[in-house]
Amino acid sequence: MSKANFNELLDAGCHFGHLKRKWNPNMAPYIFMERNGIHIIDLYKTIAKIEEAAEAMTQIAKSGKKILFVATKKQAKEIVATHVKKVGMPYVTERWPGGMLTNFATIRKAVRKMSTIDKMMNTSSYTSLSKRERLQVTRERAKLEKNLGSIADLSRLPSALFVVDILKEHIAIAEAKKLNIPTFAIVDTNSDPNLVDFPIPANDDASKSISLILSIMTQAIEEGLNDRKLDKDKQSDDDDQMENDEEGTTLKTLAEIAAEEEERAARKAKKELKPIKLGDEAEVATELPDGIKAGKKTVVKRPTIKRQII
Repeated sequence: MSKANFNELLDAGCHFGHLKRKWNPNMAPYIFMERNGIHIIDLYKTIAKIEEAAEAMTQIAKSGKKILFVATKKQAKEIVATHVKKVGMPYVTERWPGGMLTNFATIRKAVRKMSTIDKMMNTSSYTSLSKRERLQVTRERAKLEKNLGSIADLSRLPSALFVVDILKEHIAIAEAKKLNIPTFAIVDTNSDPNLVDFPIPANDDASKSISLILSIMTQAIEEGLNDRKLDKDKQSDDDDQMENDEEGTTLKTLAEIAAEEEERAARKAKKELKPIKLGDEAEVATELPDGIKAGKKTVVKRPTIKRQII
């Protein structure tokens, strides 16, 4: 996992906060000093928080769950879209649709409507529409694509939320908190870090700062996805090996059963061919045909020889 570098954070301007008069007292533990009326963020604490958030994101991605990225401010839109597309996670860079999380079923209906329009465009019914109607359908499709196109693959609620600037995205934070969804956020000196589960104290206005932190987060997600893929491959190999072992054991068991049957048959045949020794009162069972009950047992006596005395 790529770790945050102090010099990189410094070059990106992650240490610059807001004016002193705009600060939030809850950010006091993360503020290093004040210079020229501007608060300076402690980058060592930023590094610790970045590593903590990256580790948590790796575990979420490894479990196969989705993380929703939210950034509607102008300087963060393209950066978020560029980085998040690489790892295949959903994101919102336009207006946050109210009830996106708390009223997720309605949002899914709008997404399904977009796919319905796509199917209709490939049929003859679309070509039979008038020019004006086709234009209306196309505009509606474009609007849905702009607002919901990036979450078309989000079939269920996300397992985590990553936000740039929690003051601007306060509705998203409130919805996630209501549904107990873990939240990650870049928190500046004018924000309250207690509103999110994994705050990252840094400059949320500079594009370089946002890009650096997002690149670290997406690399952590990519690592989790790779680990998940390796685990799946290993599991499939183990299953194949287990199946082969079971087949070998079954074949071996069948061979043992066949050998036991042959041995049992040989013992039975040997027993039938063994000569009968006649004694004084040797009992021999008479063989009778089926359906006839056996009677008394036949007793074969040894003949006595009388010696003649001369």
